[in-house]
Amino acid sequence: MGSLTKDDREEVIQAWYMDDSDEDQRLPHHREPKEFVSLDKLAELGVLSWRLDADKYENDEELKKIRDARGYSYMDFCEVCPEKLPNYEEKIKNFFEEHLHTDEEIRYCVAGSGYFDARDHNDEWIRIWVKKGAMIVLPAGIYHRFTLDSDNYIKAMRLFVGDPVWTPFNRPHDHLPARKAYVETFGQKEAAGQAVDAAA
Repeated sequence: MGSLTKDDREEVIQAWYMDDSDEDQRLPHHREPKEFVSLDKLAELGVLSWRLDADKYENDEELKKIRDARGYSYMDFCEVCPEKLPNYEEKIKNFFEEHLHTDEEIRYCVAGSGYFDARDHNDEWIRIWVKKGAMIVLPAGIYHRFTLDSDNYIKAMRLFVGDPVWTPFNRPHDHLPARKAYVETFGQKEAAGQAVDAAA
């Protein structure tokens, strides 16, 4: 038996580099050949993830520990599908517009599935597919967007520190302190690596 153990998060969260196609945004948009991205690579971009038991979110001790540790005092739910979301078409277009927030975006998928797309250090899109049981945190200042997948349904718990502020700042907003802090915190590893490569 090998010593490698599978990360159980990978059953509910998968990530890959996207192609440049303008086809339906709800399709997977894999490159050819496919280029998957590890959860460790996402963590280097500041994207945190957990796998939780979505069938017991109402009294899940693990979720409570995460909320307590990270100060997530606010919680509500958002169902995204044509039947449940008022102004569905307009909202979906807004969600898919590239933007950032000045606070973390925390989403826990309790039903359905969807795609969060985030920019890497080289400004390429990484598609993050979340399914039931996946919880992710997109850091303040990261450029990202959201869309449903072809199943057209997600129910997500939204968490927040204090009173929620959902304001999106569409790209470009590089002057915002949250963006500058993000680049300073998570952009240096790539820059340092490029400097080493250039010197070689």
